[in-house]
Amino acid sequence: MLGTLIQLLLFAAVMGCALALFWRVVYHRYLYIQLGKPLQLPKQLKDRLRVFAIQVFGQTKLLKDPRSGVMHIVIFYGFIILQLGALDLILKGLIGHRLAFPGYDIFTVIQEYTVVLILIAMGYATYRRYIEKLKRLKRGWKPSIVVFFIFFLMLSVLVSGGFERAREGLTASSYAPFSSGFASLVDGWSHTALSIGFYASWWAHLLILLAFLIYVPQSKHFHIITAPINILLRRTGPTGKLASLDLEDETAETFGVGSIEEFTQKQMLDFYSCVECGRCTSVCPANITGKMLSPMHLITKLRDHLTDKGAAITSKSPWVPGYAFGSQADPTPLETELIGGVMTEEELWACTTCRNCEDQCPVGNEHVDKIIDMRRHLVLTQGSMPHDGQRALQNIERQGNPWGINRNDRIKWVKEVDPDDTLKIRTVKEEPEFEYLFFLGSMGAYDLRSRKVTHAFVKLMREARIPFAILGNEEKNSGDTPRRMGNEFLFQQLCADNIATFQKYNVKKIVTTCPHTYHIFKNEYPEFGLTAEVFHHTELLHAWVKEGRLWPQHAVHERITYHDSCYLGRYNEVYEEPREILKAIPGVELVEQARSRSNSMCCGAGGGMMWMEEKAGTRVNVARTEQL
Repeated sequence: MLGTLIQLLLFAAVMGCALALFWRVVYHRYLYIQLGKPLQLPKQLKDRLRVFAIQVFGQTKLLKDPRSGVMHIVIFYGFIILQLGALDLILKGLIGHRLAFPGYDIFTVIQEYTVVLILIAMGYATYRRYIEKLKRLKRGWKPSIVVFFIFFLMLSVLVSGGFERAREGLTASSYAPFSSGFASLVDGWSHTALSIGFYASWWAHLLILLAFLIYVPQSKHFHIITAPINILLRRTGPTGKLASLDLEDETAETFGVGSIEEFTQKQMLDFYSCVECGRCTSVCPANITGKMLSPMHLITKLRDHLTDKGAAITSKSPWVPGYAFGSQADPTPLETELIGGVMTEEELWACTTCRNCEDQCPVGNEHVDKIIDMRRHLVLTQGSMPHDGQRALQNIERQGNPWGINRNDRIKWVKEVDPDDTLKIRTVKEEPEFEYLFFLGSMGAYDLRSRKVTHAFVKLMREARIPFAILGNEEKNSGDTPRRMGNEFLFQQLCADNIATFQKYNVKKIVTTCPHTYHIFKNEYPEFGLTAEVFHHTELLHAWVKEGRLWPQHAVHERITYHDSCYLGRYNEVYEEPREILKAIPGVELVEQARSRSNSMCCGAGGGMMWMEEKAGTRVNVARTEQL
């Protein structure tokens, strides 16, 4: 009786201390997140819960890498199952009785096999990290400590079960095959020795579990708590849509994000949700091509900076115990500049905004909006940007294209591709009764290769007898490049001008061959008043083939592959239409690339990076670059 009372008192003391420390660590990080801009309460709860269930319980993002996905599912559901087992074991050690419910034997066998599966999964995780040495996975004592936590936690379950069976004189059972096996090894020990063994393994299990509980929020494994919340509070609406700035706010002293506190609380939740799996960095085209940017390190550096600065502002230590972790803190967090001290400008300008990092992230982190917010601060507040980028924006502002070609030359392509006027390409002034406005964009009007696409699409519209018109020299830049580069002011100016032009000519439907123009018109212009329907040309061509307006007749006996554009695919999920068009051509054999659809590699021209191409003089084949 006295032993049971002592056991209860020790258990209560240890459990209370562990829970208090756990709460302290979590609460302090909660205070750090509170330093950010307020979080708006989520709407569309039904849709949020649906995605929450799919991604959290279905583990769909993790299954993009099937091998690690299956491994993680075993660990995820294994720990859920073992929580009931932990409660059962605690009761056995405290009061000497197990949980009472029907089918206990079935629960026992499920628990034992779950333990073994988790051990196998951890063995495979160790193999991938230290033997296969996947580049995206970190190595060192931090990643390893969790392996030891889980290994010994699982081992203590089997050992305590084995000692319990031997102490109670239970015969070997197929319902407890592994603990029965251990019990046979200690068969013949005295009752006292078996009791000591049981309580030693029982306390080992409890202490490992509670130590793990305290360690979790201080490590990357904080995602166990934050990731489900992060997914539930994710941004809704069009994928990749950027938040607008109120440029008329007279109280605003800066624009964009120049300090860690200017991020939103949801963005800060991203920092603490990162699991450091490296999936984002492994698919980042900037990182793959040797640039400084690593999406994973972007998040972890911002997280560490928030932790250091949050601790300095709130005077609440992030570490328990302090002597074990305190050395990691930045000694001067308040003086450290976000841009220049934590993130370099080179990293921020390397991003192509392809969003493959976000698509691969299993915890719902969003990287691109943070980069754009910091670019906005550089451009609008500090007036800092690469020279070539600054020249491109000046050219867009003055001539309506990144290369500075005369804006009055925008319509020259008409005479060059249709000198005899057989296609009868007319402007909105000349053809007011049009159904579709064909918005070419700078590439479609100036780039010699892209003009071939423009010419072909015009011919197909005429073949399908679709009434269309163009803006000609009235067409301006869509504003996608300025917005992704951080010049929100120029974007909003172009946006207002374009919408005014559309309204002037009563535009109801817009079609474009440019994925970036398609995305920004369809998903970002409506916030500023655009009401027209927006189509990508592949969507219309697919519809016209299905309707019989177009019917491919000439056989093309070729093996063809299709490269998915980031802004058409990942941003807008237009995957099937281009493929169905190709399949409709007699003789074509469509072959998928190893990296296709949502896993497609960025072409490198997107997200405001087109300005980088002029310097090379070979990638954008415009008239002016031919002279370079």
